[in-house]
Amino acid sequence: MRRQSPRVSSTDEAAAFAAGVRARGGVVVFTNGVFDLLHPGHLRYLADARELGDALIVAVNSDRSVRANKGPSRPINPEDERAELLLALECVDAAVIFDEDTPHQIVTRIQPDILVKGADWGPDNIVGRDIVEARGGRVVRIELEAGHSTTDLISRVRMGQ
Repeated sequence: MRRQSPRVSSTDEAAAFAAGVRARGGVVVFTNGVFDLLHPGHLRYLADARELGDALIVAVNSDRSVRANKGPSRPINPEDERAELLLALECVDAAVIFDEDTPHQIVTRIQPDILVKGADWGPDNIVGRDIVEARGGRVVRIELEAGHSTTDLISRVRMGQ
Protein backbone atom coordinates (compact mmCIF):
# COMPACT_ATOMS: atom_id res chain seq x y z
CA MET A 1 0.00 0.00 0.00
CA ARG A 2 1.36 3.42 -0.97
CA ARG A 3 1.87 5.77 1.94
CA GLN A 4 -0.03 9.02 1.61
CA SER A 5 2.23 12.08 1.36
CA PRO A 6 2.10 14.59 4.20
CA ARG A 7 -0.01 17.60 3.33
CA VAL A 8 1.88 20.62 2.10
CA SER A 9 0.40 23.89 3.30
CA SER A 10 -1.04 26.55 1.07
CA THR A 11 0.27 30.06 1.63
CA ASP A 12 -2.89 30.90 3.59
CA GLU A 13 -2.51 27.78 5.77
CA ALA A 14 1.16 28.57 6.43
CA ALA A 15 0.25 32.15 7.37
CA ALA A 16 -2.49 30.90 9.72
CA PHE A 17 -0.06 28.41 11.27
CA ALA A 18 2.47 31.22 11.83
CA ALA A 19 -0.19 33.45 13.37
CA GLY A 20 -1.18 30.62 15.73
CA VAL A 21 2.42 30.11 16.84
CA ARG A 22 2.78 33.86 17.52
CA ALA A 23 -0.59 33.97 19.35
CA ARG A 24 0.78 31.37 21.78
CA GLY A 25 3.88 33.53 22.34
CA GLY A 26 6.08 31.51 20.03
CA VAL A 27 8.73 32.59 17.56
CA VAL A 28 8.26 31.75 13.88
CA VAL A 29 11.38 30.99 11.85
CA PHE A 30 11.24 31.01 8.06
CA THR A 31 13.62 29.93 5.34
CA ASN A 32 13.30 29.10 1.70
CA GLY A 33 15.14 27.25 -1.01
CA VAL A 34 15.12 24.58 -3.67
CA PHE A 35 16.17 21.61 -1.48
CA ASP A 36 16.51 19.51 -4.62
CA LEU A 37 18.68 16.60 -3.49
CA LEU A 38 18.45 16.54 0.29
CA HIS A 39 21.90 16.14 1.84
CA PRO A 40 23.57 16.57 5.27
CA GLY A 41 24.24 20.26 4.60
CA HIS A 42 20.50 20.84 4.23
CA LEU A 43 19.69 18.88 7.38
CA ARG A 44 22.25 20.75 9.49
CA TYR A 45 21.14 24.12 8.11
CA LEU A 46 17.46 23.39 8.83
CA ALA A 47 18.19 22.02 12.32
CA ASP A 48 20.20 25.16 13.12
CA ALA A 49 17.37 27.34 11.80
CA ARG A 50 14.78 25.50 13.92
CA GLU A 51 16.87 26.05 17.06
CA LEU A 52 16.26 29.79 16.67
CA GLY A 53 12.54 29.59 17.42
CA ASP A 54 9.45 27.55 18.16
CA ALA A 55 8.40 26.61 14.62
CA LEU A 56 10.19 26.40 11.28
CA ILE A 57 8.33 27.08 8.05
CA VAL A 58 10.18 26.18 4.86
CA ALA A 59 9.11 27.68 1.54
CA VAL A 60 10.11 25.46 -1.38
CA ASN A 61 10.64 26.90 -4.84
CA SER A 62 8.17 25.52 -7.37
CA ASP A 63 9.55 23.56 -10.29
CA ARG A 64 8.89 26.56 -12.55
CA SER A 65 10.78 28.97 -10.29
CA VAL A 66 13.71 26.55 -9.99
CA ARG A 67 14.00 26.39 -13.78
CA ALA A 68 13.84 30.20 -13.92
CA ASN A 69 16.61 30.53 -11.31
CA LYS A 70 18.85 27.53 -12.03
CA GLY A 71 18.20 26.57 -15.64
CA PRO A 72 16.30 23.91 -17.58
CA SER A 73 18.09 20.88 -16.07
CA ARG A 74 16.78 21.58 -12.58
CA PRO A 75 15.08 20.58 -10.43
CA ILE A 76 16.01 16.92 -10.28
CA ASN A 77 13.06 16.08 -8.01
CA PRO A 78 9.55 17.54 -8.37
CA GLU A 79 8.28 20.16 -5.93
CA ASP A 80 5.82 17.89 -4.11
CA GLU A 81 8.50 15.30 -3.40
CA ARG A 82 10.99 17.94 -2.23
CA ALA A 83 8.36 19.31 0.18
CA GLU A 84 7.46 15.79 1.34
CA LEU A 85 11.08 15.04 2.24
CA LEU A 86 11.37 18.29 4.18
CA LEU A 87 8.20 17.54 6.13
CA ALA A 88 9.66 14.18 7.14
CA LEU A 89 12.41 16.01 9.04
CA GLU A 90 11.73 16.54 12.73
CA CYS A 91 13.02 20.12 12.55
CA VAL A 92 10.52 21.24 9.87
CA ASP A 93 7.07 22.17 11.14
CA ALA A 94 5.47 23.27 7.86
CA ALA A 95 6.33 23.45 4.18
CA VAL A 96 4.78 25.55 1.48
CA ILE A 97 5.54 25.71 -2.24
CA PHE A 98 5.89 29.16 -3.83
CA ASP A 99 5.91 29.93 -7.54
CA GLU A 100 7.37 33.43 -7.63
CA ASP A 101 11.01 33.98 -8.64
CA THR A 102 11.72 35.36 -5.14
CA PRO A 103 10.08 34.64 -1.76
CA HIS A 104 9.15 38.30 -1.10
CA GLN A 105 5.41 37.72 -1.45
CA ILE A 106 5.35 34.68 0.84
CA VAL A 107 7.54 36.38 3.47
CA THR A 108 5.08 39.28 3.37
CA ARG A 109 2.16 36.90 3.91
CA ILE A 110 3.73 34.74 6.65
CA GLN A 111 5.43 37.60 8.54
CA PRO A 112 8.11 35.48 10.26
CA ASP A 113 9.91 36.68 13.37
CA ILE A 114 13.23 35.33 12.11
CA LEU A 115 14.27 35.00 8.47
CA VAL A 116 17.14 32.55 7.91
CA LYS A 117 19.40 32.27 4.88
CA GLY A 118 22.79 30.72 4.25
CA ALA A 119 25.84 32.87 4.91
CA ASP A 120 26.59 32.67 1.19
CA TRP A 121 23.86 35.30 0.78
CA GLY A 122 25.08 38.84 1.36
CA PRO A 123 23.12 40.70 4.04
CA ASP A 124 21.75 43.20 1.52
CA ASN A 125 20.71 40.46 -0.92
CA ILE A 126 18.34 38.59 1.40
CA VAL A 127 14.83 38.87 -0.02
CA GLY A 128 12.26 39.68 2.65
CA ARG A 129 14.74 41.33 5.01
CA ASP A 130 12.78 44.59 4.73
CA ILE A 131 9.52 42.89 5.74
CA VAL A 132 10.96 41.06 8.75
CA GLU A 133 13.00 43.96 10.11
CA ALA A 134 10.10 46.43 9.64
CA ARG A 135 8.10 44.51 12.24
CA GLY A 136 11.00 44.13 14.66
CA GLY A 137 12.18 40.71 13.52
CA ARG A 138 15.70 39.71 12.61
CA VAL A 139 17.62 38.10 9.80
CA VAL A 140 20.11 35.34 10.62
CA ARG A 141 22.73 34.07 8.20
CA ILE A 142 23.86 30.51 8.94
CA GLU A 143 27.22 29.15 7.87
CA LEU A 144 26.90 26.38 5.33
CA GLU A 145 28.62 23.03 5.66
CA ALA A 146 31.69 22.89 3.44
CA GLY A 147 31.59 20.09 0.91
CA HIS A 148 27.80 19.78 0.90
CA SER A 149 25.90 21.33 -1.98
CA THR A 150 23.40 20.04 -4.48
CA THR A 151 25.47 21.41 -7.36
CA ASP A 152 28.54 19.51 -6.14
CA LEU A 153 26.49 16.36 -5.60
CA ILE A 154 25.07 16.51 -9.14
CA SER A 155 28.57 17.07 -10.52
CA ARG A 156 29.97 14.06 -8.62
CA VAL A 157 27.16 11.83 -9.89
CA ARG A 158 27.66 12.96 -13.47
CA MET A 159 31.40 12.29 -13.18
CA GLY A 160 30.72 8.80 -11.84
CA GLN A 161 32.32 9.35 -8.43
